[in-house]
Formats: sequence, structure tokens, C-alpha cells
Amino acid sequence: MTHRTNKPTPKLRKAPQPPLSHAGAIPDSDRAKRPPLSEPAATGQELIPGDRVEGMGNFGKPTGEFGTVKQANEDDAVVKWDDDGRVRVHQPSLKKV
Repeated sequence: MTHRTNKPTPKLRKAPQPPLSHAGAIPDSDRAKRPPLSEPAATGQELIPGDRVEGMGNFGKPTGEFGTVKQANEDDAVVKWDDDGRVRVHQPSLKKV
């Protein structure tokens, strides 16, 4: 037979931030944040053959490579770069100029 007392169970206090993943880890508040994109990705822009585009690098920064769209669908585009050959590129990596 179990005896119960009328003592309320203690509530856990709210932690100011989530626990660390391992001992000695840097708290999230002190970690470096990813820089924002320099410009939003080309959403809603439909690429068609003949469009001039610029390549986009990490975090949406322009790479300085310019080319002409030869073929395009909703996801990818074949681009003839000014100084290189043709390359199939994922459309978010391109910016219409």
C-alpha cells in the first residue's frame, strides 16, 4: 500500500537558455551568427533564354561572373559564361541583371 502526503511536487525553474550540447561548449548567445544575405534570392523571377545573369556565391554575394541563359526550367538553367563554357546552375545561384 502506498502512502501519499499532501506535499505539492516542486516546480522546475525556467532555464535562461537551452543547456549546452557538451561540457565546455560556447553558449548560443556568444556564438557568431551567420551574416545576412546581401540581397534576397531571385524569387519570382523567371529566367528565359537570352537573359543576362550574374553568378552568386556564398551568402548571396555576387561572384563577378556574367553569362547568358541558354536553357531554363523552374529549378535549373544552362548558362554560357562570358569567359568559360556552358554550365548547368541551380537558379537560386543566379541573379538577373
